[in-house]
Amino acid sequence: MDARITSRLRKSYVLRDLACESDLNPSKFIMPVFVKESGEIERSRWGGMEKVPLKALVSYLEPLADAGIRSVLMFGLPCSKDPSGSSAYAAEGVVQQAIRAAKGSFPEIAVLTDVCLCQYTDHGHCGILEGESISREKTLSALSKIAVSHAEAGADVVAPSAMADGQVASIRAALDASGYDSVAIMSYSAKYCSSLYAPFRDVASSAPSFGDRSAYQMDIRNRREAIAEALEDIREGADIVMVKPAITNLDVIRDLRKRLLCPIAAYQVSGEYAMIKVYSDAAGVSEARVVLEMLRSIRRAGADMIITYFAPQTIAYLREVWD
Repeated sequence: MDARITSRLRKSYVLRDLACESDLNPSKFIMPVFVKESGEIERSRWGGMEKVPLKALVSYLEPLADAGIRSVLMFGLPCSKDPSGSSAYAAEGVVQQAIRAAKGSFPEIAVLTDVCLCQYTDHGHCGILEGESISREKTLSALSKIAVSHAEAGADVVAPSAMADGQVASIRAALDASGYDSVAIMSYSAKYCSSLYAPFRDVASSAPSFGDRSAYQMDIRNRREAIAEALEDIREGADIVMVKPAITNLDVIRDLRKRLLCPIAAYQVSGEYAMIKVYSDAAGVSEARVVLEMLRSIRRAGADMIITYFAPQTIAYLREVWD
């Protein structure tokens, strides 16, 4: 293309919007929500990332729905923990109650739920331990029970994040056998062992009590492995595959987009959120511009949907005119 022609399409925001190759659609944002059993709403030290008690969940979701949030990803913060994370699949568990409350008041909102054990186990690992190793068989059984309990409560999508081999197949079989074949699975297919999860672990009190998660989460040095993981999850029945963290894995998102026909989700994780907050404040730059630049790069790489703590702010930012 002649450079002059390209520049002619940049001279106003209307022409730039008309000619852009990818853009942000508010309907593709997923807002993470942390739900606790009691107490009052607590803001994290990073700002935002609130811990919302069950009694306040509906009033918390109301302005989000009014702002245009159409999907939420729920994480539970239980009062008690044990070695097997049994409260994760309790019928009256915190997430199960939260799903019923959300769907009862906002039936049009899509409720996605995180399916993992790290917030529920007293050791903080994502599976059930035998010694200091994850028991695959026991973990798959527990994850399947969690997914079915979420489906029973009314979840639209369950999102296994434990990075346990075979988790999608096990959950799909359990959902189908329980009559929930219409509940979709969004798999954390390429979940890297990352230093960018620290604010989340602070909010969720889910840091492992020993070691780290490098034995089951992906090595940041690997790229082809992400493709293999995603292809296997699709074969096992995943409807959506996810890449996490987003900004450090744009190449992986692009690789998957070239190969896959299914929707791809990208998680702009808590560390990305915190860095943007700190950078915008320290540098005196517009947070809106930084957020939109980051999210647009994720979208440009090929993500169909983005999980982001900036979801409501971004919808507001998109209503402003950038000229």
